[in-house]
Amino acid sequence: MLERLEAVHQRYEELSRLLCDPEVINDPKKLKTYSKEQAGLEETNQAYLEYKQVVEQLQDAKKMLEEKLDDEMRELVKAEIEELSDRKEELEERIKILLLPKDPNDDKNVIVEIRGAAGGEEAALFAADLYRMYTRFAERQGWKVELLEANATGLGGFKEVIFSIQGSGAYSRLKYESGAHRVQRVPATESGGRIHTSTATVAVLPEAEEVEVEINEKDLRIDTFCSSGPGGQSVNTTKSAVRITHLPTGIVVSCQDEKSQNSNKEKALRVLRARLYDMKQQEERAKLADQRKSQVGTGDRSERIRTYNFPQSRVTDHRIGLTLHKLDLILDGDLSEIVDALILNEQAELLKQAE
Repeated sequence: MLERLEAVHQRYEELSRLLCDPEVINDPKKLKTYSKEQAGLEETNQAYLEYKQVVEQLQDAKKMLEEKLDDEMRELVKAEIEELSDRKEELEERIKILLLPKDPNDDKNVIVEIRGAAGGEEAALFAADLYRMYTRFAERQGWKVELLEANATGLGGFKEVIFSIQGSGAYSRLKYESGAHRVQRVPATESGGRIHTSTATVAVLPEAEEVEVEINEKDLRIDTFCSSGPGGQSVNTTKSAVRITHLPTGIVVSCQDEKSQNSNKEKALRVLRARLYDMKQQEERAKLADQRKSQVGTGDRSERIRTYNFPQSRVTDHRIGLTLHKLDLILDGDLSEIVDALILNEQAELLKQAE
């Protein structure tokens, strides 16, 4: 562990020197790359420096006990040793987590796709509830939300809604949301007061940089059409909406949110790039079946991950058996307790594997 920490420290110091190099300062690409790498090592490096300091202080305190001390001073030194020993253990546990393999996508922005599934109009309304939940959660984190595409229904639901969330660590906090979400409630469309069960699916995709996914224009078929509103009625007489088909994979992405055809094409390409990147990752995960099983909720899109029960104001995450009786707060974006529990669960699984 100490060898790995020393290697992290040496790299951190090297990056500090590089970031002061005029050649790097004048190269925006290198400057961004090195700054990002150093920021990723910051917490581990600080923990290591504190750990070294605590170990040194602990050794000095133990040496003091070997000297001739009066009773009062001896008790003070013993108390200091106990305090330093506790801090050393805390830092060791924290460092073990900091040294766990990191998901290379954790710092990326995300593209979230929500679709109404089983339940017709009620599923579409639930998809709208989930969209609001994630946008409110993003606001609480200080992240930026950008709507990319929405296929709305007449009652205010979404057959499909696609949006990006941009902010530090967005993927690290939202990657566990991929899967099927289930709602149990009396729908607005139900006159008899019966509880219905409906579902919506969520896919959280890391947003890929252009250099990570190269798209050949020859592989694309681009169609333009007039944008439409709920029910399919035309709301724009110009062909500003764009549909892109990626011929090698058959992936189809459409975007009509913007009035400009170029803006819609740009947004559609962002979604396509994220889907192609995700497809590549899914293929890699399939090769590592054991590792995939250990990654909570980042794999199978069809996995039922959570139930939102309105009559009992209850939300249950089925992967970790967590039940919270504060549905209103969660739907208003207070997701941190669930997200933190999922992160801790995955860290515990990774620590078991590392033993």
